[in-house]
Amino acid sequence: MSNVITLRNLTLGYDRHPAVHHLDTELPAGSLTAIVGPNGAGKSTLLKGIMGALRPLEGTVTTGAIRREDMAYLPQQTEVDREFPVNVLDFVSMGLWRQVGLFRSIGRRVRGSVEEAIAAVGLTGLEERRIGALSGGQMQRAMFARLLLQDAQIVLLDEPFNAIDAKTVTDLMTLVAHWHGEHRTVVTVLHDIELVREHFPDTLLLARDLIAHGATAEVVTPENLTLARQRCETFDENAAVCQGPPRPPEQRAA
Repeated sequence: MSNVITLRNLTLGYDRHPAVHHLDTELPAGSLTAIVGPNGAGKSTLLKGIMGALRPLEGTVTTGAIRREDMAYLPQQTEVDREFPVNVLDFVSMGLWRQVGLFRSIGRRVRGSVEEAIAAVGLTGLEERRIGALSGGQMQRAMFARLLLQDAQIVLLDEPFNAIDAKTVTDLMTLVAHWHGEHRTVVTVLHDIELVREHFPDTLLLARDLIAHGATAEVVTPENLTLARQRCETFDENAAVCQGPPRPPEQRAA
């Protein structure tokens, strides 16, 4: 498969302080990749860099023929204002804003597509409920329904299974597997290593810099996980942008 996401010497950060630095790797088109690593490893920062929300301090992100605005991005629930007075139907409809505009009313055909997406995530009957009244699992289902409407070739998910019930995790993982089966490129930030081992064939292990990237069984090893934790524990939060990547230790996957 051709590479759809290519990172070259990629350094990302805030106020000139690196959160992710000197990444060199490629994610093939149609791959199903988990991004894992300790707290503070830069996982969410990397996702924002891929989608173009964060400009690189150094290096480049390229996405082949796919434009950044055509990617689908699911943020963490904490980034969504659930006090905003909008119901499930209107919230999910926002997934079509590029097609119909942000403030235009939706027609019968578009409403049918929205209702199909709501049904696909198991929220039929809750169309008029305010998002602030949804449980955590219901809210995550609504966010996935919005993604379904975007029909994107690259899907970026930031902690999609955090703090939700097991049934919702199973149902939403079915959607992720379906996207993968359609040869979409899915990149997911995760903490649950067992979920990664069970469902994600490709893993990128991050600890500010790249620890390993490749087949999950080869990347998610006790040695690599320990190395990632140690690297994050010793990282200098006040360091300026570094001049070059650290020397790769022998444990890293090729």
